[in-house]
Amino acid sequence: MLIKLALSGMKSRAKDYMILLAGLVMSISIFYMFQTMAWNRSFTEANAVIDSIQLVYIMGSFLLSAITLFYILYANGFLLSLRQREYGLYLVLGARKSKIRSLMFIETIAVGILSLGIGLTLGFGLSALVGRLMAAQLQVTLTGYHAIYGPAVLFTVVFFVVLFGLSALWNQLKLARLQVLQLVHDHSQADQLWKSSVWKRVLGVLGLIALGLGYFSLTFMEQLREIGLFTATFMTPIGTYLLFMVLLPPFVAMLKNRNSLRGIRAFTFGQLSFRINGLTKLLATVAMLIALGAGAIAGGMAFINDAKIKSESYSVYDIIVHDPLPEEEKVLNAIPFMDRLQYRYKVEHGKLYYARADLEKQRPLIQSQSMQGKKDADQLIRITEKLPVGEAGSEAASSAEWDSFLWTIAPDQSMDYLILEEDKFEAIPVEAKSIVIGKTNDFLAHRASWAALDELSISKHKDGYMPWSKFQYYQNTMGNASGTFFMGFFLGIAFLAMMASCLMFKVLSGAAKDILRYEMLSKIGVRREKLIRSIYQELFLVFLFPGIAGVLHVLVGMRLFAFILEEPYYKLWIPLVLFAVIYFVYYMLTVKLYQNLVLAGRKKAVV
Repeated sequence: MLIKLALSGMKSRAKDYMILLAGLVMSISIFYMFQTMAWNRSFTEANAVIDSIQLVYIMGSFLLSAITLFYILYANGFLLSLRQREYGLYLVLGARKSKIRSLMFIETIAVGILSLGIGLTLGFGLSALVGRLMAAQLQVTLTGYHAIYGPAVLFTVVFFVVLFGLSALWNQLKLARLQVLQLVHDHSQADQLWKSSVWKRVLGVLGLIALGLGYFSLTFMEQLREIGLFTATFMTPIGTYLLFMVLLPPFVAMLKNRNSLRGIRAFTFGQLSFRINGLTKLLATVAMLIALGAGAIAGGMAFINDAKIKSESYSVYDIIVHDPLPEEEKVLNAIPFMDRLQYRYKVEHGKLYYARADLEKQRPLIQSQSMQGKKDADQLIRITEKLPVGEAGSEAASSAEWDSFLWTIAPDQSMDYLILEEDKFEAIPVEAKSIVIGKTNDFLAHRASWAALDELSISKHKDGYMPWSKFQYYQNTMGNASGTFFMGFFLGIAFLAMMASCLMFKVLSGAAKDILRYEMLSKIGVRREKLIRSIYQELFLVFLFPGIAGVLHVLVGMRLFAFILEEPYYKLWIPLVLFAVIYFVYYMLTVKLYQNLVLAGRKKAVV
């Protein structure tokens, strides 16, 4: 009997449960994808460049777990508010509270099992897609990677079963505290209007100070460091909550009291002034989640871009090959270098000797000091300093540019070097070797060639010293950045979707109180078109306030990365547009669902 009632109740609220399912499925699929990266030890061990990503995805799992817990508790609370009148009627008809709690438990677990099945199925596909994207990004193989991975599946199932169980118990505790009359007449309770007081004005000033301190800390994070991070983490949310709670209700009341408001617009702002006092905390939460979601995506993109910039600045020349073998020469000859140089050298008794004639005739490119860290090839200049005389480190060898360059290309960077005239160089009784260096117009366009040269170099230097290549540095930096990017992107999508769902739930949970108001307007002759317009305007403002605050937090918050990233605002418009699209979809969906609730059964035109 309980199962039939549960299925009947879920069927009657199918649209509401679909909204909840959409958020849960997204959360479960992204959570599982993170677990495949966190648990696939064979994959990370087979690809050293992926190894550092594992910690990133473990951190991402913790963040997603926290927001998912909040989302499930809130969403199930919303469903309880929609059905509590129904539960109250069951109690009036003689049902025991224990049976109602069992009914709620069955419904919550049923939703959990359904969302878990769909979410895992989606997660398998998402894991396969992300694995391939990451392998393509890092130029690594998928050796040992499994999109359907037993430990990850088990951990995801256990985690969400526990989460749904806690959610079911939480709802039962809430129901146990409510009396029958509270359940039946909950929607008849009056809204509380906001009233000004000296205490609220003080809180408003404190909110401005807190938000100002948070923004100041984000802007000057490089100077403040740990203190700035601590201050920004606590002051920005506190300031946001205080300002939303204290300033938003009087602002809406001010809009309502404008003399220019007439007709249906007066009703719109009047209803919003009743609603806004109960929305302030949620709107502040939504603003913070917008900042976290869009900021996570923007930060991931900025880290990817920064990795490319750092790779370019690691070395002016894209490749340095010592004593190239025929196989290496073949690869080098196939690369269209814009600047290719070759120097002779000899090694004897632990010292390195260069031929002066080669260095004089082929002066290398270096980066202009004023453009350090930039990737503009036009800022490269040739070394103009005279070649040093004598042994490296001696008083006569005092050319910083040549020292830096010769140390970079040395086959063993622990050796001291000497630059010799041709006759003295030829007199050294060892065989001369060569160093080939080259620069292309686009380093990333020839990744396959750099990878091939690195493999040949590794096989050649199995038992000897081999300095890092530019491509190895690129692989390492991109490994960390790619993990951060994918984590930020999917966490951001999850945050934005769940954030918008919470706002939708809150608006729809108050729809039952608004039905009578719209019925009264309809009865006195207000056309349906005007009522629909009123709904669009009211909900637009509800979505607008946290949207503006969240975007402002993102714009200021990206200053957090200014001292560690070259371009923290790199393509910031992409996450902002993505947020706008997701937000707009949820806004339109909320309007349609709310409209169906409060205008159900009304004729299309009354007058």
